[in-house]
Amino acid sequence: MLVVFVALAVISRSQAWELLGLSWWIWLLLGAPALMLAIDLLLAIRGRGLVGTRPAALGLLGLLVAGNFVALGILVAGLVTSSTADLSGGEILLTGFAIYTSDVVVFGLIFWELEAGGPVARQRAHERPVPDLRFPQDDAGMRSWKPQVWDYLYVSLTNSIAFSPTDTLPMSLRAKGLMGLESFIAAATILLVAARAVNVLGS
Repeated sequence: MLVVFVALAVISRSQAWELLGLSWWIWLLLGAPALMLAIDLLLAIRGRGLVGTRPAALGLLGLLVAGNFVALGILVAGLVTSSTADLSGGEILLTGFAIYTSDVVVFGLIFWELEAGGPVARQRAHERPVPDLRFPQDDAGMRSWKPQVWDYLYVSLTNSIAFSPTDTLPMSLRAKGLMGLESFIAAATILLVAARAVNVLGS
């Protein structure tokens, strides 16, 4: 996610892209929480992460979601106010890809951090605690099975593609709300970019 935002900033600077007149560095600003998260995860491998509590981790992830909403707002406003001649296809596609990628990664990490008490609680439990998400393995009676971060990223990816749950079902209200919010961001991004692409082709 960090790489995508840095690439968007670098290309925006080289191509002189300015959505709503905003300079290229706005994408670095929106990607700053992703940098902090990346540093934290790297340090956590040695047991010295920057974020020491779950509320702080969730707050950081909340910043990433807020940044994604700001990026989506910039894209929507740019699509509405800019003419076809002023907004290139490359700018639309790369901006949309950055928002979509961030959406998948951030919500995958949120699911991983929130579901069934968090990764530490799931690891310490002999059986899966009361889940926020019901995986196919739960229905198969695999009581010793514990989901990993890749399982949550897969749930996030499929939810953002289908705009609805696929093989993993939300059980709690917060899981439903989070999946709905992720689907909204993904749907808005994909549909807006597709609509503008059709408009460009028509012109």
